[in-house]
Amino acid sequence: MNFSKKAEYGLRAVVFLAKNYPATKSVREISLTENISAKYLEQLFVKLKKEKIVMSRKGKDGGYILCKKPDLIRVGRIIEALEGPIKIMNCADKKCNSRKCQSKKVWLLLEKQIKQTLNKIKLSELI
Repeated sequence: MNFSKKAEYGLRAVVFLAKNYPATKSVREISLTENISAKYLEQLFVKLKKEKIVMSRKGKDGGYILCKKPDLIRVGRIIEALEGPIKIMNCADKKCNSRKCQSKKVWLLLEKQIKQTLNKIKLSELI
């Protein structure tokens, strides 16, 4: 299982906002500091904004800011906002129709542990 660049770059951008909370930061500044394409960041911020992790401010000093304090945001929520539901394998889905699958328990347990771990980590712990 691999998380995509969306998760990597999106988390880096959100950590940058957390380090600077409550200041508003422009996409340009985040892009230059984190060495991530501004165009790609904009795409990530659309997803993060939709899930109310960040909000945008317009104007001269516009940019992005976290919707909540960093200690109220969990890493799992950020990852799922960017990647969608965390699934390690399709067969780990509870709807799997293979009742005889002996390995399903392993995948379900692993998926549960990954989700629990990501949801334990507060954004504030990364700054």
